[in-house]
Amino acid sequence: MLSAEERSRLRRWTAGEWVTPMQATPIDTPFSDPGWLFEPKLDGVRVLVGRDGGAPTMWSRNHKRVDHSYPEIVDAMAEQGVDRFLVDGEVVAFEGTRTSFAALQRRIHVASPEEARATGVRVHLYLFDMPALGGVDLRAVPLRTRKRLVEACFSFRAPLHYSGHRNTEGEKFYRQACERGWEGLVAKRADSGYETRRSREWLKFKCVGEQEFVIGGFTDPQGTRTGFGALLVGYYDGARLRYAGKVGTGYDDRTLHDLRRTMAGLERNACPFDERVGEQGAHWVSPELVAQIAFTEWTRDGKLRHPRFLGLRPDKPARDVVRE
Repeated sequence: MLSAEERSRLRRWTAGEWVTPMQATPIDTPFSDPGWLFEPKLDGVRVLVGRDGGAPTMWSRNHKRVDHSYPEIVDAMAEQGVDRFLVDGEVVAFEGTRTSFAALQRRIHVASPEEARATGVRVHLYLFDMPALGGVDLRAVPLRTRKRLVEACFSFRAPLHYSGHRNTEGEKFYRQACERGWEGLVAKRADSGYETRRSREWLKFKCVGEQEFVIGGFTDPQGTRTGFGALLVGYYDGARLRYAGKVGTGYDDRTLHDLRRTMAGLERNACPFDERVGEQGAHWVSPELVAQIAFTEWTRDGKLRHPRFLGLRPDKPARDVVRE
């Protein structure tokens, strides 16, 4: 399956070696190019799954074990014929025919496999890359070859799926993705290696306004609401935490209660944002929690229009959150 030139790029893989997942760079304009392939952008949680002869292990993109959240996926990976690998993919849950980060929330924060199964939330793993196989480092091998190896080495039936792609016609695929309500597309240079950083060899363009924001505070609840009124969120611009606005919708009663309790342990006296925030009843917290927020657009003064809370992102360090 590998050419002689590709074989020359192979290196020995050190079992247990951590690999920082390759990340895509956001861009505004979709494009078409015969040297690129285009994958659906899934609205889930990025994971690496590794195995070295024993039981598979699952890691979040910031190197936290997440096996307990997705035990049926661990079981499915353990049943595969190959027993030494490191694969890259996305765990998702569905609302209808669309992947939904909000639907996945009940799985992300569980403490045990038993609790995960008891949620009743069905999860799936879409595999799209393979940095290592059988003790061999594949990161210098072209992406298209790595994807062929993923497709050939695993048996795909729920909850495991191969993340397919289209060639060349990125603009057409992007229009179809937006019409179907997908989050967007990821464009990947077909001959790219696997880089352990954010790279312009992978690019992402979104159909909807959605990204991570840092929680820097919250307001008091009003009327019959409990917990808190709205989250005060921002993003990093160099060393500065810029204020992006307040988020008052997207919460159920349990989220209001649980998130308020979590923020209680992070309260501080000083505002963490680099500008004055004139919200009444504001309470400040250390900027450690990261939330996924949907919104319609940015206003001229750099604030979010119609923002809606989707869930917390424990897999994203706060200092990595920037305006996309």
